[in-house]
Amino acid sequence: MLKKKQYANGQPVHKMVGDILTYFFKTGKDKAYGKYLNEQMQGEWTFYRESKGDENQLWQIGNFVDNVKHGNWKRYSKAGELEYDENFENGKKL
Repeated sequence: MLKKKQYANGQPVHKMVGDILTYFFKTGKDKAYGKYLNEQMQGEWTFYRESKGDENQLWQIGNFVDNVKHGNWKRYSKAGELEYDENFENGKKL
């Protein structure tokens, strides 16, 4: 998951600070971030769509247990409206 270190333009693909892993778009804006323990996504993660403005647009927020969706997930449209609010258990939608 962390094999690629940087984009062709030199921008880092990701950065780890403590147990928080942040992925970046090639523009340097945040793409996703959340807790990363023992090489697995854990807890709440936030994902963004790349946008032309100063900040990227929120796309989805959800929880992981050992890289698998587990718990509440919310996804937002490009218009910023809630598309779905679902719960998962071990990767399966309830």
